[in-house]
Amino acid sequence: MKVRKTNYTVNETPLFQVLTEEEIEAIYYSALRVLSETGVRVYEPEGIDLAHSGGATVEDRDEESALVKMPPWMVDRARATLPQKVVVVGPPGRDGKRKNRMELYKNQIYFGAGSDTPFTIDPYTRERRRATYRDVKNFARLAEKLPNIDFHMSLGITQDTAVGTYDRWQYLAMLEGTTKPINITAVDLDGLNDQLEMAYIRLGGKAEWEKAPCFSLYIEPVSPLSHSEEVIQKLLFSADHGIPFVYTPCPMAGGTAPTTLAGLLVQALTESLFGIVLSQLRKPGAQLIIGGLLSNMDMSTTVMAYGSPEMALLSAGYTDITKWLRVPMYETAGCSDSKLFDEQAAMEATFNIATAALIGGNMIHDVGYIESGLTSSPEMMVASNEIIDMVKRILRGIPVNDETKALDVIDAVGPGGHYLDQDHTFERFRTEIWQPGLIDRHNWENWEMLGSKRFEERVHERVIDLLDEEEEAPLDEAMYAELRRICELADERHKGEELEMSLFV
Repeated sequence: MKVRKTNYTVNETPLFQVLTEEEIEAIYYSALRVLSETGVRVYEPEGIDLAHSGGATVEDRDEESALVKMPPWMVDRARATLPQKVVVVGPPGRDGKRKNRMELYKNQIYFGAGSDTPFTIDPYTRERRRATYRDVKNFARLAEKLPNIDFHMSLGITQDTAVGTYDRWQYLAMLEGTTKPINITAVDLDGLNDQLEMAYIRLGGKAEWEKAPCFSLYIEPVSPLSHSEEVIQKLLFSADHGIPFVYTPCPMAGGTAPTTLAGLLVQALTESLFGIVLSQLRKPGAQLIIGGLLSNMDMSTTVMAYGSPEMALLSAGYTDITKWLRVPMYETAGCSDSKLFDEQAAMEATFNIATAALIGGNMIHDVGYIESGLTSSPEMMVASNEIIDMVKRILRGIPVNDETKALDVIDAVGPGGHYLDQDHTFERFRTEIWQPGLIDRHNWENWEMLGSKRFEERVHERVIDLLDEEEEAPLDEAMYAELRRICELADERHKGEELEMSLFV
């Protein structure tokens, strides 16, 4: 007779937690105190009035701004209508089907790129230079082909277009390259409205957008405790038009936030909570993702560190908080302070990818960043795809059941035998054992026979192979022309702002 255990967990995946529930509560209630007693500075009249109408106290108001203080009950009320799950589905392919979907909620992990880097590493010359439309499109093409990149951001600024309209061209370049969900940026409300119109066209109408948005918007309040006119305008527009948006403070410990990591978390949460309350005042149920780039200022260089252990620790701690709040989290990983894709870049990316995945961050961005977020690297993106794949294998854990314990197989092989001819091996080795795509496991002689290539060389060759592959573009000519017309009309409204690329050589 077989005895069955009760209360037996079949598969325990690896666990990682930074903050206890008591610590989370301490940070949360401290943020409520800062929001109600210290307050935040708001630079947009409509946002100030909306907060005041909802119960906030408005002080020290002048022509440009006001100090807004929100009592804790306003946060409680906002949390009651805040969606715990945000869904973004990418645009259709040539077959008309929308296959790439993100469902952002507790412990669901998705990896994607970062946006708006002024510089990039040319994949062919390997020189650092200013980013262009072609670069943004090529990064989108890479994202489309890399199975562990789930959503996309531009990884460059289209600096061969008009200053005031580069966001539209950036979005067009991404639509040319990928059918995965996109996290856009917008120069201003006009740019956001144009990109929304482009999304309507791409999906076949506003009704299709309302079924499932195909992009989310990146919005960044200004640390410490400030919310600019542009930020509030984008928040209100997004709530009005059903745009899921990321409201993401980027505080630096020691610079724009307290040096202590707990103090930084309190301040960041205060900034996020204001965005939550204002969005729900505008439209209950507005879809919001919080989080961001939480890191430290390197006191010897004054740069914001993208590869520090503090960044990984802060991101993990903030994810603990967002899971407690039941709101999707915008995490950071796949990035480095290194100037090139090298050993430092791989080391830092591995560390922050592993911590982000283990903690259960939802929308994990900045894959492909080097030079502290100033430069994008196709090699970093491709290598990170493999790192993410390795980490996902660790996340699967070790299921223990009658089949995986393999007692019958052990008995059949017995002492001194081998398992190469067993059906159990043939049936399971591909799913049980992770197979590398770029990592080398040859012996020395075979490695030499294959060219003695270092990891960096293999990654670079893979980048070129992917970029040189023939593919069916997601957009047909008619759709491209219609979308391009939106960008051209925007250019006409912004004449005289074209960038002279010679300035950036």
